[in-house]
Amino acid sequence: MTDAEPHLLVVDDDLRLRELLRRYLSDSGFRVTGAADAAEARAQLASFAFDLVVLDVMMPGESGLALTRSLRDDPEPRVPVLLLTAMGEPEDRVNGLEHGADDYLVKPFEPRELVLRIRNILQRRPSVAPPPGEVRFGAFRFHLARSELFRGDDAVHLTTAETGLLSILAQQAGQPVSREELSQSAGFSGNIRNVDVQMTRLRRKLESDPRYPRYLQTVRGTGYVLKPE
Repeated sequence: MTDAEPHLLVVDDDLRLRELLRRYLSDSGFRVTGAADAAEARAQLASFAFDLVVLDVMMPGESGLALTRSLRDDPEPRVPVLLLTAMGEPEDRVNGLEHGADDYLVKPFEPRELVLRIRNILQRRPSVAPPPGEVRFGAFRFHLARSELFRGDDAVHLTTAETGLLSILAQQAGQPVSREELSQSAGFSGNIRNVDVQMTRLRRKLESDPRYPRYLQTVRGTGYVLKPE
């Protein structure tokens, strides 16, 4: 699995179905995060950048339709939504689309059809380029000229060493950078392993699981690479 794979949020209060979808979609080449209800989905959406939401309609609390309308009205670039529901009447489908859904699939469904519908939505989605001078990865954006990191609208505090390291990697986003170059460009003194120490600290601030980094990846035998999205 690589960071280039689309990241899906699967929202369903049925734990068994949610887990089955997670496994099947993961095996089909997607990164998958689950949520049990709309409140949990909102928390995930605030923390990560998703390419598409697979959303159950009937859930305790806020319904899938209400969440879909809220996402549609969000001023940020809107994440596509595919609704899953047991309600299969034509008016139900029209109602879902009127609330802003990109597609609508009735339960029970063929998993292969779900994958095809997801891929069709992703292919139709226009690519949104980040503003000039910014590198984006997940919920983060790094301003190259000012060497400032933001998560959403909130600034993330970095030490001078962490800023230097991230700045170099962001300027060459997607390209491996050697430890030697990082050490020299960031002005680290002493042992080149200082780069590894600072990388460990930086990952703790940026990665949900620093042991398995998604953005600040190690390139064996070379150094590190920043994987933007």
